[in-house]
Amino acid sequence: MTNEELMNEDLKHIFHPCSQMKDYETLPLIPVKKGKGSYIYDFDGNEFLDCISSWWVNIFGHSNDFINQRINEQLQDLEHVIFAGFTHKPAIDLARRLVNMTAEPLQKIFFADNGSSAIEISLKMAFQYFKNKGESKPLFVSLTNSYHGETMGALAVSDTGLYKDIYEDILIKTIHAKSPALYDEDEAIDDMRRVLEENAGKVNSVVIEPLIQCAGSMKMYNPSYIARLRDVCDEFGVFLIADEIAVGFGRTGTMFAHEQAGISPDFLCLSKGITGGYMPLSVVLFTDDIYNAFYCDYNEGKSFLDSHSYTGNTIACAVANAVLDIFENENIIEKNQEKIEFIKEQTKKFTALDNVTEVRQRGMVCAIELQGYESNRRINLEIFQAALKEGVYIRPLGNVIYFMPPYCFTKEQLSKMIEVTYEIVSSKL
Repeated sequence: MTNEELMNEDLKHIFHPCSQMKDYETLPLIPVKKGKGSYIYDFDGNEFLDCISSWWVNIFGHSNDFINQRINEQLQDLEHVIFAGFTHKPAIDLARRLVNMTAEPLQKIFFADNGSSAIEISLKMAFQYFKNKGESKPLFVSLTNSYHGETMGALAVSDTGLYKDIYEDILIKTIHAKSPALYDEDEAIDDMRRVLEENAGKVNSVVIEPLIQCAGSMKMYNPSYIARLRDVCDEFGVFLIADEIAVGFGRTGTMFAHEQAGISPDFLCLSKGITGGYMPLSVVLFTDDIYNAFYCDYNEGKSFLDSHSYTGNTIACAVANAVLDIFENENIIEKNQEKIEFIKEQTKKFTALDNVTEVRQRGMVCAIELQGYESNRRINLEIFQAALKEGVYIRPLGNVIYFMPPYCFTKEQLSKMIEVTYEIVSSKL
């Protein structure tokens, strides 16, 4: 079949995410036939460099031979089993490895199947922890410009009006403190302290995206804020929830972003790269103290009742273990440092363009912010279409172009990604 034939079949029935479906009257969908390594291929024989890792998940590219092998091996034994009252070796191995990879206080793991669910679990667990101890602390604090997912609890702690405003009347009430990505760090810390003082005894946790507010136009901040925030949370007796769904597994240059602050959160939410883009899976790591607050006799009613049909899916856990094997066996974090420097050097030229306000980078994530375009002009769509004609797939966030390539990108592929984008931006479209 051709791209057009498949597109027409698709549009008869499918409502796509983050889409105004009317756009597809003039913006063709791209039916993908296959993917391999850094590329995806459509049904008309076109190839595209996947410069955003298919929404930040395919950290080792598409159809990785090693991961494929591990999936096939697992399929011979077990595909899935209920995770209440049963367990399996891939989950046990993954839990042990993640605990050993993270800071010592994080000793327990709860499995789910997507990033938003991980956030929901951490929010519910943080609230119920205090409830189990006879305290009611109903408030959550997050940062301005934050994004934590699109289920109701995750949306409530987000600050992205495009996704959230329409549902405001039915969301739990949360408080936003100033983001260090938008304000001076001292001002942001002072504002967090103000929020916690004004709501003393009512806040159970603070949730942040460490170092990069990804859906918030890839705004970035320094690890020193996280270290200071950890102290403030301890002072006020509230939990620190680190949402590393997008920034975990090497994206910021270290395995986990909070490592750069030298602290441990009380909850660590992970997803996306955990399975290299193969399977839905998420985990929440937390402390023994939190775990013990739910450990009781059945009739006490303090259990944590949160369940998903595919919790701890066997194949997903096997894939995650394969991903960790690749990190270990191929020294990915170390090897990425050279690519990080290459991206940094190659994108410096953007700063000389008069329609570029800033180039910012944290690890394997680079963002180029544009200016000088009419507010009603969909510059992101124009850039997307222009790059696609050159075989480069990028998906700008408004007037912010970002690169989040798979770690398998070669220098030649990184160069093409950057050069094509530079030519488009410098032409001012």
